[in-house]
Amino acid sequence: MDQGKAAVTSGLWPLYRYDPRLKDANKNPFQLDSKEATTSIEDFMYKEVRFKSLKAADPARAEALLAKAKTQAERVWKEHKYLAERPF
Repeated sequence: MDQGKAAVTSGLWPLYRYDPRLKDANKNPFQLDSKEATTSIEDFMYKEVRFKSLKAADPARAEALLAKAKTQAERVWKEHKYLAERPF
């Protein structure tokens, strides 16, 4: 359960809801339940064997993939935040 929570707090697994019935009430149907990341992605990823193994076997590749994961997590967060805050 701790790893699941870390996935959410790191921003890699955002929690949101979409309820199309809210459109009828003139409310935004997209609701973002996650808050901005409070855990570093490294803290989450390197507690798992699959990521530790990659870092041990090929540190350069692990670093490149970690940078991509950070970039994607930031992009997804911005997109979800926009969808949740946009006027409806």
